Order: sequence, then C-alpha cells, then structure tokens
Amino acid sequence: MAKVLYITANPNDENHSFSMTAGKAFIETYKELNLTDEIVTVNLFKEEIPNIDEDVFSGWGKLRAGQPMDALSTEELAKVNLLNEILEQFISADKIIFVTPFWNFLFPPVVKAYIDAVAVPGKTFKYTENGDVGLLQGQGKKVLHIQASGGFYSEAPSADLELGNRYLKQVMGFMGIFDFESLFIEGHNAMPNKAEEIKAAGIERAKKLAQNF
Repeated sequence: MAKVLYITANPNDENHSFSMTAGKAFIETYKELNLTDEIVTVNLFKEEIPNIDEDVFSGWGKLRAGQPMDALSTEELAKVNLLNEILEQFISADKIIFVTPFWNFLFPPVVKAYIDAVAVPGKTFKYTENGDVGLLQGQGKKVLHIQASGGFYSEAPSADLELGNRYLKQVMGFMGIFDFESLFIEGHNAMPNKAEEIKAAGIERAKKLAQNF
C-alpha cells in the first residue's frame, strides 16, 4: 500500500480550472486502480502554511540550542509544530501530485510557502563538504506536476519563461526525488475556439498517466 499526497494550489475548482479538471481525472482514475492506497488531499488555499518568519527562526534557534519546547512562545510553538506536521506528512508520502495553475511564469505563492516548509536541512537534504545531498533519494518516491497555462510555455520559443514546473523538478531533485513527471495543459486562452478540445485532451492524458503512476 502506497501513501499518496495529492496537493492542489488553485482557488478555483474543476468547474473553473483546467489544471483542477485534469487533476480530478487523474486522482479518480488512480483511486479506481489502486484501491488499497492511502490518498491524502491537501488544498494549499485552505490549509495554513506558516511563512518562515521571525517566530519560526526564533523557535528553531531555541530548539537547536537545546532548550525545551516549553521555552518557545505561544506563537513560536504553534508555527514550529505546524511546520513539523507538514514536513512529516511530506516525508511519509510515497507519491506526490502537485496541481497548479501557471501564474506570471510561476505558480501561486502558497506553493513556495509549502516548499519552504518541506525543504529543511537535516530532514530532506543536508550540506556536506562535497556538496548538497538529498535525503529522500533511494526511497522510490515519485512526483507528478499537473500545470495548466493559457499560453504555450513548455517548449520553444517560450520555454525560458516557464519557471513553475522547472522549479518543482529542481527542488524535488535537490531533496533526492528524481522520478518526476509533468503534464502540461496549454493554450486555452491563446486559442479559445479550441479550449474544450484542449481540456478534453488534458483529461485523457491525465487518465493515462494514472494507469502507471
């Protein structure tokens, strides 16, 4: 039995979002084919993801200095504990799906806040004299990123402007997860007359990906 983390980062649902439509098709197909897997859904627009702020740095500093948990302030304790929960949930997952829109060449800021919560030295990577080492490598973990954009950015001539998927692939590899797949759903605003065709094609590709994920 695998643990699957299905992470969405869109304020819209599948009725108003091409990425969420494809994501729903993927996860529903996956569920049908993997009845015993545990699937955990995380909606980043509804979850509280603490920013790495003064309270967090202060709390971490106290713990690194060997102080007990009760030495942390109420704010420090709440944020540090929540970040630990998010991190442990991520580390425990065997398969991770990110579903995001393409906003201003990237993804919504809640995704970066989430990555900051799980890219933690000593937990998902470490520094060595020979360079950084991902601590999640060799565990068979895999990631899928489903991304929708109104224009075309996954290939030339605009590929240099696509930063969202490239960033996720880079940071997952940094943590030792190299099995990374991408599903791009593109062009529905550039070609509105073909929007429904683009959506339908995205749904079918998502279903096919689910069969072997």
